[in-house]
Amino acid sequence: MKKVALFLFLLFSKGLIAQSETNACKTLSKINALVKEFHYKPKPINDSLSVYVFNHFLKALDGRNDLFLESEINSLKKLKYKLDDNIIHSNCSFLNEFYITYQKAVNRHTAIIETLKKESFPLSSPEIIRSYKTPTPYLKTEADLKKINKKRMLFDVLSEIAQSSSNKDSLIAVFPSISKNIKQKIFDDYTCEATKYNLTTEEFNNLFFTVFCSYFDPHTEFFSTNQKSDFLSSVSSDNYTLGLIVSVKEKNDISIDEILPGGPAYFSEKIEIGDQIIKIKSKKEEYLVNCYNFKKIEKILSSNEYKNVTVTLKKKSGEVYTTNLSKQIMRDYQNSVYSYILERDNQKTGYIKISSFYSTLENGKTNVSDDVAKEIAKLKEDKITGLIIDLENNGGGSMEEAIMLCGLFINTPYLAQIVTKTHQKEIIGNQKPKNSYTGPIIILINGFSASASEFFANVMQDYNLALIVGTKSLGKATIQEIVALEAEKDQFLKVTIGEFYRVTGKTNQYNGITPDIEIPGLFDDQIPKESIFPTAFKNDKIESIIDTNRFPMNEKQKQAISEYTQKSKTNIEFQKNIRLKATFNQFFKQTTVTIPLQFSAVFNKSIAFSKHWKEIEAFIKTEYPFIVNNNSNDIKKIQTNNYLKSINTTQIKNLKNNFRVFESIKIMANLK
Repeated sequence: MKKVALFLFLLFSKGLIAQSETNACKTLSKINALVKEFHYKPKPINDSLSVYVFNHFLKALDGRNDLFLESEINSLKKLKYKLDDNIIHSNCSFLNEFYITYQKAVNRHTAIIETLKKESFPLSSPEIIRSYKTPTPYLKTEADLKKINKKRMLFDVLSEIAQSSSNKDSLIAVFPSISKNIKQKIFDDYTCEATKYNLTTEEFNNLFFTVFCSYFDPHTEFFSTNQKSDFLSSVSSDNYTLGLIVSVKEKNDISIDEILPGGPAYFSEKIEIGDQIIKIKSKKEEYLVNCYNFKKIEKILSSNEYKNVTVTLKKKSGEVYTTNLSKQIMRDYQNSVYSYILERDNQKTGYIKISSFYSTLENGKTNVSDDVAKEIAKLKEDKITGLIIDLENNGGGSMEEAIMLCGLFINTPYLAQIVTKTHQKEIIGNQKPKNSYTGPIIILINGFSASASEFFANVMQDYNLALIVGTKSLGKATIQEIVALEAEKDQFLKVTIGEFYRVTGKTNQYNGITPDIEIPGLFDDQIPKESIFPTAFKNDKIESIIDTNRFPMNEKQKQAISEYTQKSKTNIEFQKNIRLKATFNQFFKQTTVTIPLQFSAVFNKSIAFSKHWKEIEAFIKTEYPFIVNNNSNDIKKIQTNNYLKSINTTQIKNLKNNFRVFESIKIMANLK
């Protein structure tokens, strides 16, 4: 009977594998057909694809090269130049071979972690640990994998202890008592993390489809119905909330990404963006932040069931503090357009912040172009003599709204060009020119300014209607469309169908927009750009559709660029910005970092970063000498609404601390 059961099990398993392979090949075939039909620059299925997909699929499965052994990779290498042939001939058996090898590696990794937890684990070692910028070569034996994991676990334990206080002597005094709990936390994190490697066959295959699509370009993606919903959805809530937006970072840290004005966290006057949550307590239940507790912590943060919450947090400087918060109902927080009047040296400069290109067609309550027009009308009533439009951290949105926004400033008929798969040029025309504002304009951008933001800044720069100030933008000028793989519409492809070109024939694709005046930011070099993706379309050029000589830069613009470039050399804050940026970069640019696995060495490394971070924090919180006023239309509305009042206070504080806004005000003085 047992033999019959075993036979039936094996037969059933083989049937599932064969079915999975068949379904995977069908999906790949559909993806490939849609890419051929719709993609802007489709590539042939050949050895180049095979090598790319092989290497990047392994990277997606094992990013640090510490899961597979060298022998396993060597065994899989026979597939490196054959994936294309297998895909063409609808033979997806290679996926099963990958999957079996992967499962073996995952099971081994889990067993290694469990073994290390049971063995003697001294909290000091004569050995060193090396941190590499790029993945190390695959290890040869299971013993090597065990050794590197033990080193990492010890380093994480020592780091956690080191970061719990800035007083080395006090930590040494309590080391024996706190190390036990911290060691257990790290062990639990490693055990929980190991479970995340477990992928179903469907999840495994979907990851392969994602890598396959990325060969054509970084923005062509495969996703299922649920993933499509996530991709298109926007989050809004009227539930009880702490007024925090958080995200999970490396090593399972929960970091504060945003503090909503008017919320409980905002009024605590303690919590800041970048702080790390390390413990949460509610209803006499207390949870350390670790992989195992994420679901419970998420419930406490998001559920109306938990109204009063005690949160313990840690600042980047290492300071640990606790605050009690009571949830409250908040109205939807929208990243709407808003404006202020910035005053310095008896000059009034209008300021408009555009956080995203929202529209009523994309679940917005209003259109960004209409909202900007309203803010311009308010500012003009207050007799501004210049306008700063802030697009920093604006990742884009509705391209239709970007086109409409151009019409508020531009009278000429042409805005940009589109080239699609047929290589036919389509000219984007100026739909509704309104001439809302004709004074001097500065547009602020940074590395997170992308897509629709770049489109608008491009057009304004091409016609020299604004000076672009800041740092290079992200560099995405491609257009995507979502299409279903089949009639049932449970699998989708977001496929790149074209590229935007400027009226000059240039494109910001890959390179990003180059500002007319560069004002560096502290974290510029850590912002991922389009150019980091190996399959991103390279920058090129097509024929211009305007005579650029007809739209020259005026003399005041030229003078402003020349004067600021010269003065920045002796600008104390500008040079301090450059120095702090270089200091911050040194922590990220080292290709190899070697640290002894002893508490003193790990603490010294931690405290060195903390010291530099405190200097960076002080610079970020510098308040610059200019006045921020509400426009006359908004004053009464804000004074009678406590919610708007709290938002207003935060926005003014952020403006006063913004070095690039302050420098833009000074530049504007030369444009008037």
